[in-house]
Amino acid sequence: MSLHVDVPSASISTPRRAWVALAVLVLPVVLIAVDNTVLAFALPSIAEDFRPAATTQLWIVDVYSLVLAALLVTMGSLGDRIGRRRLLMIGASGFAVVSAAAAFAPSAEYLVAARALLGVFGAMLMPSTLSLIRNIFLDASARRLAIALWASCFTAGSALGPIVGGALLQHFHWGAVFLIAVPILLPLLVLAPRLVPESRDPHPGPVDPLSVLLTLTTMLPVVWAIKSAAHDGISWLAVAALLVGIVSGVSFVRRQRRSATPMLDVELFRCAPFTSSILANFLSIVGLIGFIFFVSQHLQLVLGLSPLAAGLVTLPGAVLSMIAGIAVVPVAKRVAPHVLMIVGLILVAAGFVAILLVRHDLDVVAIIASFAILEIGVGMSQTISNDTIVASVPAAKSGAASAVSETAYELGAVVGTATLGTIFTAYYRASVELPGGLTDLQTADARESIGGAASVAGTLPPAMSGRLMDSARTAFDAGIAPTATIAAVLVLLAAAVVAWSFRRAG
Repeated sequence: MSLHVDVPSASISTPRRAWVALAVLVLPVVLIAVDNTVLAFALPSIAEDFRPAATTQLWIVDVYSLVLAALLVTMGSLGDRIGRRRLLMIGASGFAVVSAAAAFAPSAEYLVAARALLGVFGAMLMPSTLSLIRNIFLDASARRLAIALWASCFTAGSALGPIVGGALLQHFHWGAVFLIAVPILLPLLVLAPRLVPESRDPHPGPVDPLSVLLTLTTMLPVVWAIKSAAHDGISWLAVAALLVGIVSGVSFVRRQRRSATPMLDVELFRCAPFTSSILANFLSIVGLIGFIFFVSQHLQLVLGLSPLAAGLVTLPGAVLSMIAGIAVVPVAKRVAPHVLMIVGLILVAAGFVAILLVRHDLDVVAIIASFAILEIGVGMSQTISNDTIVASVPAAKSGAASAVSETAYELGAVVGTATLGTIFTAYYRASVELPGGLTDLQTADARESIGGAASVAGTLPPAMSGRLMDSARTAFDAGIAPTATIAAVLVLLAAAVVAWSFRRAG
């Protein structure tokens, strides 16, 4: 992919101006990452207001990342044609407006629709940032540090989401977690036209509507099938959806291989370091988002912490994630990058093992310690994997490579909730023992999720309420062992694949 710069690079040659531009460009990165996790701490309040089914509750979280991931390649291609900065500005404006509308959603279904639309505008924000940063920082050393800061904002933003959400929920309605997009994006809308040079592909290929459709019909049915099977068991409809996704995926790959100007150059995946780094990127985020989905509810509904206190529990991990993501850059000059990536993945797995070992006494201290270990690993692996993804392909294909990296991140957020989250839900539903005397509606709500049980408990006499919540907490924590084990095994598998692929490439 060639890059045409409409504004001369000399216009942003001073280091100070370049770093200010970087600060502007990481704003949407932080926002997207925060949005992936901020709702986890608002779910109990949303469940109390709307009493959604467990599947609907998961869709409120999932649909945003799913739509965003499905459109990243498409929006990256669109940015090549109309200008990456222009697409960034359109996405920022739309994201701010829809966020304000979502804050006042009248129903769970309305909120799901708003989150889907946020995914559309979020997809406009993401593909532009890395390409623009590469254009601004002409010096290779400064560019590596800038990319490390950019990557660290993903993981730090994901961890900061619960803190921001907890602080807002302590004093305001849950809709406040959406309104934070407005003050974050306003500086971008004001400063980006002045500080960020426009860039576009001078010879882009035509837009391929069928490829766009195939990306959507690949990811949407597959994730829906995973969610449906985990919640309701394997059904013919879930199998059919999975088959539709597989057929669409195969068709997409074939179409890209035949096209002279593909939306995504699938030949990139023949490079083993590239593909293994994508896998590392994906599974580290699966672990992070799955961990936060569980911890946010455990802290509030099992340990009884307020939203703010629960969010602050994640603060040490957020800080350590940012530090690890930046500190690993100079270390990579002395230690092979793939070794650091493997160490990071092992630390992610170690965080889950720590949870597994103390699952019978999972207090705040244990959560802080295990989350800190996991976040250090995520910070390391994300920085190194993103750098490897860009460096392991030809410069002309760096735009496509960065789009794949961002897609892996967002799919990791979806799959982390869809798989690990639904495992918890399945174990909860199989283990919860409800007291007698509940109405049919109360029984259905209490059996759906621990959030539903908490809502029902608030309407019961104290003795019955206590029995219900004791059973709900025990049932919810029954999912710790299998979920932590699955997550740890998957991440260790990714570490093994990285080791094998780099040895083969060497």
